[in-house]
Amino acid sequence: MSVAHIRESWDVIVVGGGITGAGVLSESVRMGLRALLLEKNDFAWGTSSRSSKLVHGGLRYLKEGRLHLTYESVCHRQRLLEEAPGLVEPIGFLMPVYRDRGPGRWSLAAGLTMYDLMAGRRAHRYYDAGGFAEMVPRLKTEHLAGGFRFMDAQVDDARLVQRLINEAGEKGGTALNYTEVTRVCRDAGGKVKGVSARGNETGDEKMLSAPVVINATGSWAETLHASPKKGLHLRPLRGSHLMLPAWRLPVHQALTLVHPDDERPLFIIPWEGALMLGTTDIDHKGDLSEEVVMDLREADYMIQCLRTYFPGEDLGLKDCIASYAGIRPVLSRGKKPPSEESREHVVWKENGLVTVTGGKLTTFRVLAADALRAASEWLPEGVSVKTDEPAFTPAPDMPKQRRGLGRSTWRRLCGRYGQAAPDMIAQADARDLVFIPGTFTLWAELPMLAQKEQIRHLSDLLMRRMRLGILAPAGGREHLDRIQALCRPVLDWDDARWQAERRMYTEHWQYAHAVPGANG
Repeated sequence: MSVAHIRESWDVIVVGGGITGAGVLSESVRMGLRALLLEKNDFAWGTSSRSSKLVHGGLRYLKEGRLHLTYESVCHRQRLLEEAPGLVEPIGFLMPVYRDRGPGRWSLAAGLTMYDLMAGRRAHRYYDAGGFAEMVPRLKTEHLAGGFRFMDAQVDDARLVQRLINEAGEKGGTALNYTEVTRVCRDAGGKVKGVSARGNETGDEKMLSAPVVINATGSWAETLHASPKKGLHLRPLRGSHLMLPAWRLPVHQALTLVHPDDERPLFIIPWEGALMLGTTDIDHKGDLSEEVVMDLREADYMIQCLRTYFPGEDLGLKDCIASYAGIRPVLSRGKKPPSEESREHVVWKENGLVTVTGGKLTTFRVLAADALRAASEWLPEGVSVKTDEPAFTPAPDMPKQRRGLGRSTWRRLCGRYGQAAPDMIAQADARDLVFIPGTFTLWAELPMLAQKEQIRHLSDLLMRRMRLGILAPAGGREHLDRIQALCRPVLDWDDARWQAERRMYTEHWQYAHAVPGANG
C-alpha cells in the first residue's frame, strides 16, 4: 500500500510509528475514528526498537520522589502482563548489596516494599551472601553482604509496536511506513486542516485532510511543533546496549549492577536467547536524522562494569555479538545530569496540532489517552477514550494439535502475533518449526512477517519484525541464504533486488550494530 492509494479524508492523522504513535492509532480505532498513522522510516525504527526491553515501574523514580510516575508504571505493567501474555512476560531481577558501594540493604528494602505495595502483592525477598552467590555463580563475592530478588517484566519492544499496529489495521485503522509528513497544512486562520505526505520509496505525494494531527514523533517532535514553554526543550539522550551470547555468563535472571565509577545502575538481562547489557545515558550530539550508533567509550564503560563484578571471566568487547543505540525523548531545561532528568511526558496543543512526547514505553496508553483527550475539541462529537478496555485482542486458545511445539513456544507466538499465530503454524513446513540458532524465533515466522508486515527492506525484517540482527553474530549473515529461500515466494524481489538488499543489510549492520573495538 502507498500514500497514493489511500483515502484523502480522516478523523485523525498520527505522525510517528513508534510505541506512542502505535498506541494513539490503537486507541483512536477503539474510539471508532477513521485513523491514519504515517511513519517516515520503518515502524519502531527509532527509540521503540532500541530500548532496554523492560516493562517496569522504575525503582529509581521512587528514589527521586516521583511516586505518581512509579505507581502509574507499576499499574500498567500489571495490565500488560495480563493482556499480552507471551509478549510481555515477568522476569526475576537480582540486585546484589555490597558493603563498599551502592545503596544499602535497608534503603533498597524500603523501596522494594513500596514497589510491592503499588503492585498489590509481595514479590521481593532478601538473601544472605551465600544464598545470593548461589543464584549468580562467579559473581564477585568480596564485600558482598547479600542481595534482593524482585519481579518486573520484559518485552520485545518492536513486536509490541507491531501488534498494536496489526490489530488496529484489523479494526479499520491504516498505517504506512516509509511515508513522510513534509508539512502540516493550515487554513487562512491557522487551523490545522491536514498534512502533505510523500512516499519515501515511491515518490508519491498527496494532501490528506483531517481536523487534528497528533505529533507522536518522540525525540523528533520539535521538528513539527516547537515547545510552547520557554526554556523547556527535548534533550536527546543516548542509551546504548551490548549483546552477548547467553552461554558467556551464568546469568539466568536479570541482574542490576552499580557501576564502580559513577554508581549508575546497569542491567544484564537474558532476552530472546542472548544477554543484553545496558544502558548508558549521555547527551547525543549527532544529527537525529541519521542512524544512532554507540561509541567506543560507551562500550568500554559497560564492559568495565562487567569486569568489576565478574573478575574471573576475562570479559572483553571480543565476547559481544552486537550493539545498538537509541535516543530517549526527554524534556529538559538543561540543568540536570542526564540520569536525573524526568521521564514524565507532556502534551502540547495548538489549533488542531497535538504533540505528545517524553514518557516511558510502559505507560504508552497513558500518553495515547492524554493526546486524544487534548484532541477532543476537534474530534467528532460523542467519542471518548476507552481506557478501561484491553489494549489487545485476546490471544487464541492453545490448539489441540501443537505440531510438536511446546506450550511456552505457543504462548510466545500468540503473544507476538495474536490471532494470526495458529494459521501461521498450520501452514508452515515441518522443517521450519525449529528455532533459528541462538534465538527463540522459528524459521516459520519469517515468511508470514515478510508477506504481511510491510517489509520494504531486509533490515525491516531482520532488525525489527524479528531480531536476528542483534541476536546472532554478524547479524545472522550465515543464515541469509535460507532467509532468502523462505521469503522469496512472498516478496516481490528479483535476483538483483535480493543481492542489493543483502549488501545493504550487511553494510548497515556493520555500521550501526557491530561492536566498537571488538577487533581492536
